[in-house]
Amino acid sequence: MLELEHRFRVVDVYSRLSVDEGTRRTGGHSITADRLEREMHQAGITRSVVFPPAGPERGYLAPNNGVARRSVDRPFVAFARINGSQRPSESATDRLRNAVRSREDHHTTPADVERYAYDARFHGFVIDPGTDGYPDADVLAALEAVDLPVIVRGGTDATPGALANTLLERSFPVIVAHFGGHPLDRSLMGETIDLLAEFDDCYLETSFVRYRDLLERALLEHPDRVLFGSGAPACHPDVAVMEILTLDVSEDKLWRVFSKNACRVIDALGPNADT
Repeated sequence: MLELEHRFRVVDVYSRLSVDEGTRRTGGHSITADRLEREMHQAGITRSVVFPPAGPERGYLAPNNGVARRSVDRPFVAFARINGSQRPSESATDRLRNAVRSREDHHTTPADVERYAYDARFHGFVIDPGTDGYPDADVLAALEAVDLPVIVRGGTDATPGALANTLLERSFPVIVAHFGGHPLDRSLMGETIDLLAEFDDCYLETSFVRYRDLLERALLEHPDRVLFGSGAPACHPDVAVMEILTLDVSEDKLWRVFSKNACRVIDALGPNADT
């Protein structure tokens, strides 16, 4: 794919990076850290948040460390993926079941959160509730104490209501991936945009949001709360950038979604990090 030319500084807050020594298969395509870096450069993306994919691993210590190693001397910002014993809950029955669930050996602990937070290689956290559950109250308290941004994969298995009950009332910034509607659930995306009026530290990430009207609505109503995400390697970053460039919004709002908003939430994405 030809190199994409545009005048914006673009940073990416949602990209998965393989932890295998060889390559990772995503949608039938093999990709390495070097290829991911090349594709980001082709798309004009200067820095990218990267994290390991969710999977059957019993814990994410090794994958997280692998991502951190592969981020050295690359324009990558490593986030640590974490898991928990709590399941998505919106009903009283679900909350009661969560109350009696205990953390197991492979679940993230408060001490793990502190180690990641004070390791200069990591700049935030990622949660996939549908695969890995939610952290328990003690781990959430540790996340509040370290006050780093948390990216959460939103969708049919992590609805806006469930996110509001578990994460959004906490004091750390929460970036809801895919506008909270993966896979392509328009109603959930609309509900998640509504949450921005209620929760000041809630932000939305754009990967796999294929509906122009929802992207434009969020940028028009909450221009400071939308962050660009490529969804690489499942989606080529060129495609993700073009989807934003073709929106019918002002240039100022494009600057906001491509870099200004993310740099305010994630310090390591700032312009000074490019040098």
